[in-house]
Amino acid sequence: MAHLRSRRRAALIVPLGAALVASVGFVPAAASAAPDDVPAAVSAKPAKDAPVFAYVVNTRTDRKTIAYVKRAIARAGGSVVVTHEKIGVIVAHSSDSSFGERIREVRGVRSAGATHTAPLRAAGTTDDGKARPLSEGDAKALARSAAPGAEPMEADQWDLRAIGADKAAKINPGSRKVTVAVIDTGVDDTHPDLAPNFSASQSASCVGGKADTSAGAWRPANKDHYHGTHVAGEIGAARNGVGVAGVAPGVKIAGIKVADPVDELFYPENVVCAFVFAAEHGVEITNNSYYVDPWLYNCKDDPDQKAILDAVNRAQLYAQRKGTLNVASAGNSNHDLASDAIVDDSSPDDSTPVTRTIDPSECLDVPTQLPGVVTTSATGVRNLKSSYSSYGKGVVDVTAPGGDKYQLPTDTPLKNGNILSTMPGGGYGWLRGTSMAAPHASGVAALLKSTHPKAGPAELQRLLKSQADRLECPDTPYDPDGDGDADAVCESGGKDKNGFYGAGLVDALDAVKKK
Repeated sequence: MAHLRSRRRAALIVPLGAALVASVGFVPAAASAAPDDVPAAVSAKPAKDAPVFAYVVNTRTDRKTIAYVKRAIARAGGSVVVTHEKIGVIVAHSSDSSFGERIREVRGVRSAGATHTAPLRAAGTTDDGKARPLSEGDAKALARSAAPGAEPMEADQWDLRAIGADKAAKINPGSRKVTVAVIDTGVDDTHPDLAPNFSASQSASCVGGKADTSAGAWRPANKDHYHGTHVAGEIGAARNGVGVAGVAPGVKIAGIKVADPVDELFYPENVVCAFVFAAEHGVEITNNSYYVDPWLYNCKDDPDQKAILDAVNRAQLYAQRKGTLNVASAGNSNHDLASDAIVDDSSPDDSTPVTRTIDPSECLDVPTQLPGVVTTSATGVRNLKSSYSSYGKGVVDVTAPGGDKYQLPTDTPLKNGNILSTMPGGGYGWLRGTSMAAPHASGVAALLKSTHPKAGPAELQRLLKSQADRLECPDTPYDPDGDGDADAVCESGGKDKNGFYGAGLVDALDAVKKK
């Protein structure tokens, strides 16, 4: 299963029918022409039937250098899968175990490394725990509780009311000129709550690192890959008298599938493809409720992880330059991303994990900690940090509802503290996680873009922060499970931010009021 911003999870679905500044790895200016011949030193002949690995090769961005490196890749026993010329990222496959080391020595290559620690086979999200389907009986009970003019299940969407999205929809539900792309496990665009707002022309599958825009390619591989469909509903489920409502029910939703169909992991080459595709197809906002597998944190002093950092950062910065705001979830490990050290015992997740201690200022959660990305922590019903949510002073930008098992509502029919949204096959279900917080922030950003159509990514992020409702650090030790031990420490950050909530809780109602 994928790391949809946390640990692995199982699925159970019952259909109901009807985190722009200086980059980590910058894209350099065009270089002078490289020589036409490739040094024989990089020549290699792969062993027959040797396992194949995927690589990202990050180069200078002039065409001659890229052409030179592509020839070097071939001479080193590799094959080019796709070339993203505008950002200087080449995705390659090779069965030569020395390919990465060899190609890093080629002139014009800035970084290169394997994107998997296990071989490719034929054929990292952020929810916390298992999905719970909404039963047909509960659905009928919710419909009976629906207020006049509300969606049938809206009575249990405490999260919409927490950020004023129910009131915002009466003023401005969002513009059809704004698209939010859900980079995820795929989106079921046939769902009756998603079909009215779905943009097929801005959707694709990026599995394998190359965009596939054939009809339905963006849909999840199976119903167990429900994460992207749930996220999409939180952002833009239509107000059409069916099911639930999204934060921005008038905007368009696109799906860019990046999850591997077998292990549901989010590999770097797929994510690079997704950012580039979104940038080149007029997407205003991307939602990223995952971390890039196989490493929970990518360390700059490791050549493979450095290459992953560089490649994904080039892609997301390219999207920003093209006018796209990237929103990401902070993670579900309850890690302090501003601390001196974090123990990571889950990486790599595509082979055998090893325990390591990392410095989160040098080993980054990708894309969450990349420059310009809106890093979103999660809150529960009481506007308290969710027990699982990662945090960090100067890292978290804003917070949004993600649900929490320790914070339960008293004013909803089903008293569920998680987030209710769409599931594949026409169903609905509950999930919690920073995966659920990020789409609330993305939805509010979409409303801001609808209200301020000329605002670019940096201005949208400024507005998102300035209009957020300030949440102070808790006055008492943070102990959500009540066991007597403080589970996290909130560090105050002055007037505009703190470690738990950043600038505060996103505000949909303020987003639709011009200021």
